[in-house]
Formats: sequence, C-alpha cells, structure tokens
Amino acid sequence: MNYLAHLYLSEPTEEAWLGSLLGDFVKGPLDGRYNEDITRAITLHRKIDTFTDAHPVVLRSKTRVSAGRRRYAGIMIDMFYDHFLAKYWHEFRDEPLGEFSAKIYAVLDRRHNMLPDRLQYMAPRMAQSDWLASYAEVDSIHAALDRMGRRLKRENRLLNSADELLEHYPELEADFRTFMPQVLQFAKHHHLVAIAR
Repeated sequence: MNYLAHLYLSEPTEEAWLGSLLGDFVKGPLDGRYNEDITRAITLHRKIDTFTDAHPVVLRSKTRVSAGRRRYAGIMIDMFYDHFLAKYWHEFRDEPLGEFSAKIYAVLDRRHNMLPDRLQYMAPRMAQSDWLASYAEVDSIHAALDRMGRRLKRENRLLNSADELLEHYPELEADFRTFMPQVLQFAKHHHLVAIAR
C-alpha cells in the first residue's frame, strides 16, 4: 500500500497518521524512539505491508505488469491502488479527500522537526502539489512513478510505467475493489486487538 491507503487504514488520530507515514521511512527496531501510539501505527503499517505483499489478489495484480517491469510491480500496484482509492474516495469516507489531505499536511507541518530527513524534505512538496488528492488523476500517477524511477540506481524502468495502469484499467480496478474490504477488515482487527491489550 502507498501513502494514501496507509493513512486511510490508520486510526483517525494525529499520532496514527504520523506513524502510518513513518512506516515507509523508519526501518529496523523502533527501540522506544516514538510514543506508544506512533509505534503502534508504524507496527500496523508493517503488518499491512506483509498482508498486502502475500495477498492473492495483489499477486494477481502484479502479474498484470509487463515482464520488463515486473521487478517493480509492487511499487506500481501500490500507486495504482492509491489511484483508485483517491478516485473513489467518496465511497470510502464521508470527508472530502481535499479536506482529509489538508489535515495530513497540517500534521506534517506541525511535527516537521520530528520527521526523518527524507520525509522532512518531501512533506512540503507533498503539500504544495497535494500529492494525496492528486492521485485521483492518472497524470499524477505518471508523475509520481517517474519521480520514483529517477531515484533508482539501475535503468529507470518506472518511466512511463503508469501506461500499464491504463492498459489494464478495468482488471486492476476490479482487483482493488476485491482487495480493499479485506485489507480494511485486517486493519480493523488490528485496531481492536491493540485496544484490547
């Protein structure tokens, strides 16, 4: 899952939103670096990633990616699913996506000093271009994947990779719609278990 999906699946609190984003930037043992709520959200992020990577629907989506880009299928499918979540956000949350994303950027701005360096660098750019809401547009998925590809040490196989979203759009949308209720149930179960402890 990518940024928007992790935020959607987190508990609706500032600490949980932070942790759900930090999960992509903080590696290894947490060693008490963050408070309990943030740590729980980072842990959930990691569990969601494990659940997602092994899920048969997601694995099916990855097979839709061409052989030349299959190595990066995980990155691409994460972005494609965020596209569908943004596009159909109104089906999942009553709060408009623009309002939700503005809340997230405000949290990142308030907590700027505690963010890892790479997220400190990215956060203002996320807000300025409204990455989260922009994912509803295929052009923004193109731009995001091209941007990621520029960081690769090898040949940029992500360049123009959003073409594959367009090529398999109905099938990928169907995969997304099958998968989302299942990952949402997984996240909800984790919230309940965490609260019960």
